[in-house]
Amino acid sequence: MTKQKLILSFIQNHQETIDYINDLDEQQFVYRYNNKWAAGQHLKHILLTIIPFPKALASKELILKKFGTINRSVWNYETVLENYFKTSLKAPEQFLPDDEVTQVQKSKIISDIETELEKIKEALAGYSEEEFDTLTLPHPLLGQLTIREMFYLMAYHPLHHQKQIESAIAEYKKHLKRK
Repeated sequence: MTKQKLILSFIQNHQETIDYINDLDEQQFVYRYNNKWAAGQHLKHILLTIIPFPKALASKELILKKFGTINRSVWNYETVLENYFKTSLKAPEQFLPDDEVTQVQKSKIISDIETELEKIKEALAGYSEEEFDTLTLPHPLLGQLTIREMFYLMAYHPLHHQKQIESAIAEYKKHLKRK
C-alpha cells in the first residue's frame, strides 16, 4: 500500500469509527457488557493511542537517533495483524481510558481525535516511501515497527474497537428485548 493510500485509510477508518460512536444514543454510549469497555471508553482509548504521534513524527532525525532503522524485512499488512493478534492485546496503562466516559465528554473527545488526525496527516506527508519502510517507532506490544507497519496497525485499530462496540450494542439490544 502506498504512503498516500495508507494515510487515507488511517484517517477514513478513524472517521468511520468516530461516526459510528457519534450516532450512539446516551444509553448505548455508556453501556458496558461483561465488564468490557463502554463505547465512550473505546473512544477515549482511541484518542490516547494517537496523541503521541504528532510529537513522535515531528523529527525524522530524532526518530533515527532514538529508534534507528529496521533490521528485518518490512512486514505487510497481514503480517502486522498476524503478529498483533499473537500479543496479549492488552492496552498499556498510559492508553487506558477512565473508568467512566460520559456522553457530555463525547463531542470534546471526537474534536480532539479529529485535531490529532489532522496533525498526524500533516506530519506523515513529510515522509518519503523509503522513510516509511526504514525508520522505526516503538510499539508497546510489538516492539520496533517501521512507520508503515505502525500505521498499518493504527489504520486497523479503530475498526478493531468498532467491532467490539458493535458486539456490545448487539447485546444491549438483546437485553432491551428481554425486558
